[in-house]
Amino acid sequence: MPVYEYKCSDCGLFETMKPMSAFADPCDCPDCGQIAPRVLFSVPHISGMSSSTRHAHETNERSADSPKKSSHGPNCGCCGGAKKNSKTLYRADGSKSFPTKRPWMISH
Repeated sequence: MPVYEYKCSDCGLFETMKPMSAFADPCDCPDCGQIAPRVLFSVPHISGMSSSTRHAHETNERSADSPKKSSHGPNCGCCGGAKKNSKTLYRADGSKSFPTKRPWMISH
């Protein structure tokens, strides 16, 4: 059976299971007994669904309009976004040398 949400004007939101044929009918508040209309504040779910299937559906719904964002990517510290330590020696006159590289090579 589906679980529907209702809003009591005095007590607030509550949920109850009702048959699908009664989805539009109001429900009595379990606390005060006042008639409460049905409202839609969350995604409808069916209580007979397994938790793994329900979780998969929730994940799919979430990814449709707001995918999870990862801090890992092209600008993270481990993937080349951070500047690597250079072993190039820059001189005041604009020349440069590579002290740990092949000494017989001329820099240009």
